[in-house]
Amino acid sequence: MENFLFLKEVVHYFLHLVFPVFIAKIFFKDNWKKAYFLMLATMLVDLDHIFANPLFDPNRNSIGFHPLHTYPMIALYFLGMIFLKSNYRIIAIGLFFHMVTDFQDFYL
Repeated sequence: MENFLFLKEVVHYFLHLVFPVFIAKIFFKDNWKKAYFLMLATMLVDLDHIFANPLFDPNRNSIGFHPLHTYPMIALYFLGMIFLKSNYRIIAIGLFFHMVTDFQDFYL
């Protein structure tokens, strides 16, 4: 069981920290570094976790619980990927992918 929990953590942090490099290099070839760092900056969305009590609960699904992880916000991130331009689109992609990662992490 410990190996599974370790694998779950590795997958989670890989998707949050490493996989955005691939997104940036595929979709933003000319400015992939800028795109990557903007997507990394979207990790700040996790600051909404400070309003939770307890602050960290490994059995809690952050999707639907934390204010910036709610379904209406996820819909805004999705719409931003479609309708926003330039850096705002990159940020929306980063936020949406962050939510996908958190969603799959809970059900993994």
